[in-house]
Amino acid sequence: MQKPGLRSRVMPRADLGVRNAALYLRVSTGRQAEQDLSIPDQKAQARAWAATRGWQVVAEFVEPGASATDDKRPVFQEMIERACNGENAFDVIVVHSYSRFFRDAFGLEFYLRKLKKSGVRLVSITQELGDDPAQVMLRQVIALFDEYQSKETAKHVLRSMKENARQGFWNGSQPPYGYRPIEVEQRGVRVKKKLVIDDVEAEQVRLIFRLFAQGDGASGPKGVKAVVRWLNEDGHRTRHGARWGIGPVHRLLTDTVYCGQHRFNRKVSKTGVAKEAGEVITTEVPAIIEPSAFEHVQSLLKARNPKVVAPRVVTGPILLTGLAVCATCGGGMTLRTGTSKQGNVYKYYTCSRQHRQGQTGCKGRSIRMDKLDSLVTEHLASRLLTPVRLSEMLMALTAGRAEKAAAVDDRVGRLEQEAEQAKTRLNRLYKIIEDGLAEMDDVLKARITGLKLEHDRAQAALERARTSVRPAVHINPAVLERFGATMRQNLTTGAVPFRKAVITSFVDRIEVDDHEIRIMGDKGTLERAVLGGSGPDGGGQDGVRSLVRNWRRGRDSNPRYPCRYAAFRVRCIQPLCHLSGPRPLTRDREHPD
Repeated sequence: MQKPGLRSRVMPRADLGVRNAALYLRVSTGRQAEQDLSIPDQKAQARAWAATRGWQVVAEFVEPGASATDDKRPVFQEMIERACNGENAFDVIVVHSYSRFFRDAFGLEFYLRKLKKSGVRLVSITQELGDDPAQVMLRQVIALFDEYQSKETAKHVLRSMKENARQGFWNGSQPPYGYRPIEVEQRGVRVKKKLVIDDVEAEQVRLIFRLFAQGDGASGPKGVKAVVRWLNEDGHRTRHGARWGIGPVHRLLTDTVYCGQHRFNRKVSKTGVAKEAGEVITTEVPAIIEPSAFEHVQSLLKARNPKVVAPRVVTGPILLTGLAVCATCGGGMTLRTGTSKQGNVYKYYTCSRQHRQGQTGCKGRSIRMDKLDSLVTEHLASRLLTPVRLSEMLMALTAGRAEKAAAVDDRVGRLEQEAEQAKTRLNRLYKIIEDGLAEMDDVLKARITGLKLEHDRAQAALERARTSVRPAVHINPAVLERFGATMRQNLTTGAVPFRKAVITSFVDRIEVDDHEIRIMGDKGTLERAVLGGSGPDGGGQDGVRSLVRNWRRGRDSNPRYPCRYAAFRVRCIQPLCHLSGPRPLTRDREHPD
């Protein structure tokens, strides 16, 4: 917006040192960019203004839908980098007004001085100011007014959005997974929307909550990581076709929108700082999860918070810390030391609850550390990590998956039939209308709309079901032999943290009883460990630990280590093997799966 009287104050100057100019064009919102009015107008005026001074426009930097209250603008940063890289690509940056460049007084002055050090000036075609002290002060005053106007506009917009939320309407942006916005009414030029349940996505939301709280029927409740792993293995994908991650699943499990309470204005958009409770607006939406089930999941999340796990469990010098538990009370087996009369120091795994609470908490049991360590590692090496045993376990897992695949195929067939039936009914109605045998009345319109929704729902569910079909996995005996040999060697050699990582790659819990030791783990994790370097993609991507999706897809860095599979960590699913016999636990027997 042009400030009155500024153009007449200063006469145009002959900028003899300026030959090349760059244009910076910006609008604040995506709606302005879509209308495509402001940016073309800025460009036309800036080019004409530069032409009157004999400047050549050598670059244009266009930034649609970006706020100027900060410098988090990719095109803006590209322009600044090019201006200050020492190549002297242009001598001046031309903007329509200073507010197009920055709406923060400090930010404007900071970048003006940065450009000045590189010999680049910033000029406004509607606010022509010089470099003398009076005009510099005037420019700073203009910047303060621009900043104030931006904050006032943001305040009024937020107030309108909060009122819109109080009335139960959706304020825009991407809806939560499981919901979609629909138009419910129009007030002037404004279209009001509300959230409704997306039947296909809602089915997956219920699945995620069920997996976390109850499991998949073959195991107990799963943790967030286990849920993510289960979803990705079974072919479930996000709204945009991406693989699920820990962050999205955790946000989904903690979002109150799924129990019917959508909260608007929870955090400051720029800093992420939580706002006071009085600032948060709660809107009623259709619930996908029962409130009691949602609260149960929140209590489980609090109880399973990884922050309560001591660091010694992960990186401590004790091999089975965090894995060995008392079979009676389920408490962890912690290290205790004792000294004999001869002065020899002995280390024991002892029930922590019995040590803290005495016999009233648990009858307790102890076993020498070296004995339990050797029993577990030797049994894993000699009885579990053999090609025959691994082959038997993975064949059983493959058979179970074949049953699942048959069930998926049956569901795909039913969905194909439903979609085809809905399509046939629609075609019949269209034929009747075309032949003039019926008129398009409200009843017929409602029937056609219902059939369309039924067809679309069946088609969407069909596509989801097809993505869940997993190809059969065939493991080469040579791969089993190589995997077993490597793991047997890693179990018995190397530093304790390294050996612990190997064990935790496929073992979740070791239950210590009076006459038996049960080693618990997940066959699916064991299979992925075996296939770590020989999967269908050849890269074993699922075995790479990373916070970034599709990490190292190009196989161009970060070499693979022999024990990549040691990155896995699973929850207890089923017994992998037993150690049993009279005390002191010297006789082994195999446990059926």
